[in-house]
Amino acid sequence: MRAHPVFADMPVTIFETMSGLAREHGAINLGQGFPDDQGPESLRRLAADALMTGSNQYAPSRGLPELRHAVVEHYGRLQGVDLTFDGVLITSGATEAIAASILAFVHPGDEVIIFEPAYDAYRPLIERAGGVAVAIRLQPPSWRLTQEAIEAAVTARTRMVVFNNPHNPTARAFDADEVAALARVCVRHDLIAVSDEVWEQVIFDGRRHRPLIAEPGMAARTLKIGSAGKMFGMTGWKIGFVCGDPALVDPVAKAHQFLTFATPPNLQVAVAAGLAWPEAAFVEMRAGLQRSRDRLAAGLSARGFVLIPGEGTYFLGVDLAASDIALSDEAFCRRAVIEFGVAAIPLSAFVSDDAAGSVIRLCFAKADAVLDEAVGRLGRAAEALRGP
Repeated sequence: MRAHPVFADMPVTIFETMSGLAREHGAINLGQGFPDDQGPESLRRLAADALMTGSNQYAPSRGLPELRHAVVEHYGRLQGVDLTFDGVLITSGATEAIAASILAFVHPGDEVIIFEPAYDAYRPLIERAGGVAVAIRLQPPSWRLTQEAIEAAVTARTRMVVFNNPHNPTARAFDADEVAALARVCVRHDLIAVSDEVWEQVIFDGRRHRPLIAEPGMAARTLKIGSAGKMFGMTGWKIGFVCGDPALVDPVAKAHQFLTFATPPNLQVAVAAGLAWPEAAFVEMRAGLQRSRDRLAAGLSARGFVLIPGEGTYFLGVDLAASDIALSDEAFCRRAVIEFGVAAIPLSAFVSDDAAGSVIRLCFAKADAVLDEAVGRLGRAAEALRGP
């Protein structure tokens, strides 16, 4: 029997490939983006208690009321976003939220704008819905988004924009001008925006996250996607939020009920408590991650690597060409994991053409000792692989 070509022709993801090589070669895994620690103990204990004393049957499909109210309160208090209870849907992770949003609104033949390098789930989800992904290429080292580039990508068939801010895999946090430019294009052309903001609490150097839904004209056309896993550093919990005008969220909720239907109730109880934390708690978590970012950056810089600033997410970019390493990003990553014991991710895996790239992505959400050992190994790799 023939599988659907979107999935039948799809290679194994770069995350599975590099993590598999890391296991095979006993390498330090700075490829896949997850922290070393287990996340806030208080939330884990709340989840454990809810598992033992609360319901273990299906939660309401749209999410526990206490969590939906907590999402409304959290975004209103910390981002000034005006949501309603009926405008919040809880999903089994942000990727499911994105899938349900695309399935709810993309018709066969609709064009959906994405920004490459792009999170690798976007394109197959769009194509499986019958849509056509139209990529706008962001260029290193600034990865800057311009209104001219967005306007040039819009056609009469454009239906949706999928926007990721802070941006994985480039670690860019788009500024006020860029977010406003995207909003203007969406309003002018009557586009729906799926705004993947899962890294909104993982943003550095005093930056403030700018939610697309808060821009003029965007409240009725934006589906804001959040992730408790990223907020609290517990990626395995897979608790996502879809937020927006109830008229937009309702079709997404209907798609969700035929994907996962509901999400573990004990985890929802704990996430509701976490969302009520004061802003200072999130600032403290960011500060710890920023220290790890700076530790990795300092070590790599001392060994001659040229870095691309990491403004948000768990990731730091390294420009191999500027670091006098002539290998492609994919070739370097394969040699680094096999010969030198460090797994990284080539950014060329996040673009749709076959052109070789020269930027790799490293995850810094690791213990100091792990980062220090990785720096030493990558330094030896650079010495061996740099041109004469």
